[in-house]
Amino acid sequence: MGGFLKDKPSQAREAAEKVLEKYPRLGQRRKQKAGVLSGGERRLLEISRALIMEPEVLLVDEPSIGLEPRFIQMVFEILYDLQNTEGKTIVMVEQNAKKGLEFADIGYVLVSGRLAMAGTGDELLEDPEVGRLFLGG
Repeated sequence: MGGFLKDKPSQAREAAEKVLEKYPRLGQRRKQKAGVLSGGERRLLEISRALIMEPEVLLVDEPSIGLEPRFIQMVFEILYDLQNTEGKTIVMVEQNAKKGLEFADIGYVLVSGRLAMAGTGDELLEDPEVGRLFLGG
């Protein structure tokens, strides 16, 4: 599905093969339905589906939701690699404030849908108000 908007099916196949080379675990499971993949593998599949279109910007909504801690770490490592190795810009919404701010170059803290704070991820992680509101201390 990630290659649906490509001009030719061959372009979609080529882009998909490139992504599967980057993430061999998906390549090993390519004949299986998405529903039998683990939560982390499904999240990797979602990201990979977007990468087939070769975007400059990725919009990522709640990448850690519903995942076991080991898969959360894997997903953030993939996003970090995309950002720092491939130069992708990543715009992320993440309720796991600590994980999101550890990843963020720039972070925005919303309270009841309104902007409450903005700064670098590091600044916000160290801000006692953010800690009180979202990080449990």
